Amino acid sequence: MSEMMPIEQYLEKGGVLSSPDNVPPRYRGELLRLMASFVDSELAGSAGFADIINDAPGIQERISAARIVLEKADHAGQVLKVMETFGVDGGRYAVHHPWAVRLSRGADIGAVRQGGDMRLSVFHYPLEGWVDAVVMNVLMGAASIIQLKEMARVSYQPLAEVFRAILPREKRHAELGAAGLARIVADDEGRAKARASVAYWYPRVAASFGHAGSARFETLSRFGLRHTPNETLLAEWRADVDAQLSALGLV
Repeated sequence: MSEMMPIEQYLEKGGVLSSPDNVPPRYRGELLRLMASFVDSELAGSAGFADIINDAPGIQERISAARIVLEKADHAGQVLKVMETFGVDGGRYAVHHPWAVRLSRGADIGAVRQGGDMRLSVFHYPLEGWVDAVVMNVLMGAASIIQLKEMARVSYQPLAEVFRAILPREKRHAELGAAGLARIVADDEGRAKARASVAYWYPRVAASFGHAGSARFETLSRFGLRHTPNETLLAEWRADVDAQLSALGLV
């Protein structure tokens, strides 16, 4: 980086940072917030699916659910290691919130964070049985892929590399969910349950993309921590899941 070029200008032009030592304070704060949101969401998602494993209707479904639980926790651990380079106590961090705790099913919190952790709002809602969990996994899995592709472009290089490594496994989670949902909708009762779950989860997953015209996006964009506006990512997700749901007769 040229010594004459301000850090924001360097980052806006596609520059990258590679060490905690050359990260300015405001950038550090935004980067840690971004990482905390991912870690907390993965830990909460893993904890939620752990409660569903015993609802799985067969061995293969049980294996799929257990794999998702394991790998989401592992993904949280990988990003937490990057946070540790900034002085975060990883050992304490992973156990400082009751990750499995949820709000009531009827709560409506929009995109607002709740309590003391940084999980996406969608991970505050409870799963109700196997079909509900599979539907949520399909909808949120599609969102996670879009969000991870965006985060894999962050200007902090060590984190971008972790996100790029995580992305293929999150794609596999979405594929497992899609296969499970295809089996569920093979009969009328399963399709009816799945439709009800889609109606519940669709707006809640959509809210996880945040607000259109976000002022926060502008700040993150200047630091090279975001590149694509929330509304563009949301439109991509809608197109993706609408096609999936239509193919399964769920819309």
